[in-house]
Amino acid sequence: MVFKNHLYPPSVNGDAMNLQLSINAAEDMLVIKDTTLVKRLETEKKDAEPMCNVLEPLSDYCETKGDIRVQGNSSTIFVMSQNFNISAENNSWTLQPYPRKGNAGAMSSVKSWTVKLVQDGEEIPKCSVYHGYPAVLFSLGGFSGNHFHDFCDLLVPIFSNSRDFNLEVNFLATDYKPWWIGKYRTLLNNMSKNKILDIDNENEVHCFPSVTAGLKSHKEFGIDPSKFPNGVSTRDFRQFLRSSLSLKRVEAIKMKGGIVTKPRLLIVSRKKSRSLLNEGAVRKMAEKLGYEVVLAEANLSTNLTKFAQIVNSCDVLMGVHGAGLTNMVFLPENAVLIQLVPLGAIDYLAKRDFGDPAGEMNIKYLDYKINVDESSLVEQYPLNHKVFKDPSSFFRKGWGVFRSIYLDKQNVKVDLKRFRSTLIKAKKLLSTS
Repeated sequence: MVFKNHLYPPSVNGDAMNLQLSINAAEDMLVIKDTTLVKRLETEKKDAEPMCNVLEPLSDYCETKGDIRVQGNSSTIFVMSQNFNISAENNSWTLQPYPRKGNAGAMSSVKSWTVKLVQDGEEIPKCSVYHGYPAVLFSLGGFSGNHFHDFCDLLVPIFSNSRDFNLEVNFLATDYKPWWIGKYRTLLNNMSKNKILDIDNENEVHCFPSVTAGLKSHKEFGIDPSKFPNGVSTRDFRQFLRSSLSLKRVEAIKMKGGIVTKPRLLIVSRKKSRSLLNEGAVRKMAEKLGYEVVLAEANLSTNLTKFAQIVNSCDVLMGVHGAGLTNMVFLPENAVLIQLVPLGAIDYLAKRDFGDPAGEMNIKYLDYKINVDESSLVEQYPLNHKVFKDPSSFFRKGWGVFRSIYLDKQNVKVDLKRFRSTLIKAKKLLSTS
């Protein structure tokens, strides 16, 4: 039998004929049943102290190398060590492997994991499954299921944390959601060639040469290349999406003199909240200005690949602040994003969530700030109400209170004359591509 030279444990060839084992090539996994060899393998340890970072604002994570044993049913990662003086004060770390640690609402549905440093002589679980590739542990709890958070909290950091492994990595999902895996399977299969483990329900003890517990994440809806050895960037993620989802257009249309092709404008529709009430009138105006207009609404049942291809066929994407604008990741280079920013002093959120990321994605950005007379809130509150005079006072009462007023109960109706200049400006931006 021939084992890949990177497979851990490394020195098994001499005992190959004595093994009874099954090999799952897709997972690069060995199920070891020969107890003599198991004992020998367990003596071949590589010491490495866990490198745990709990100072980042978005996420806690631990990086471990050596003899790493993952016991899913106890939510524990054991790091074998021979050379460290271990005390009760510094032998374990607890973390929640989801990158939104400051948000109690998100973290309430995220399982806590323990990274424990152990030595010979301690009672520890024996390896039953050896993997030759490293592993990354993350949670599918939190705000998963919201399109923005699916990308911001999961897909983008999973990509940046696994890019260096070139598909040779195992994903361990805690708080597993099969429907989430199904929705994003095409992307996940292009990040790892191995089956994603529902690690909470694993009775086997899985052993790896290294494990990263938690996702390193340093900014909202983006990647900080300086934080990764390979310098992976948000633009790399966009190229990954184009390759994985067969997105044909790399560049947006260039509106040069004499061009007759119409730029395509995608209006992301919303039905339940923050709806554009005069969407039809906006569409007609845009068509008169020379746009080919496409209307689309994304929801949980939307086919990711098909919707991504629709977005990629467009040059301008517009919509009211919300998860639907996340689809800008599928736009071609030098396209334009127009964000309608609702009333309620959410300029900072709008800029952080979509304005700043647009620049990193090589997408040009325009915002259109809703005035009082363009908001449906004027039908619910008198003009001298705090809703208009002091939006920040509601934010101080808590995110739930603020959201219920300014995000859940507000629709918009843009002033066509004022918004017309924004659509014209978008066309001019295309001419400078």
